Amino acid sequence: MHTQRYLISGRVQGVGFRWTAKQLADRIGVTGTVQNLGTGQVAIVASGAAAALANFRRHLQHPQLSPWIKVVSFDVTDLPFRRFADFSIII
Repeated sequence: MHTQRYLISGRVQGVGFRWTAKQLADRIGVTGTVQNLGTGQVAIVASGAAAALANFRRHLQHPQLSPWIKVVSFDVTDLPFRRFADFSIII
């Protein structure tokens, strides 16, 4: 199991990106959190199997679920493994 932090920039606030990330995480089996940052970016901390995280990341980088989302920058940082009960949106 692995944990990664994603810092996503672009048109990712006010367009349903957090909800899209949650729906995708639930479908793929990834746990963690997603939250808007004051900088206009979105931060995700995600835990799961390496293949699940790669699939999750690929779908987030090229979202096809919403025509309003536009990812410009996607930075990935590996973190020590962290266990989450589910995937939740931090408000």
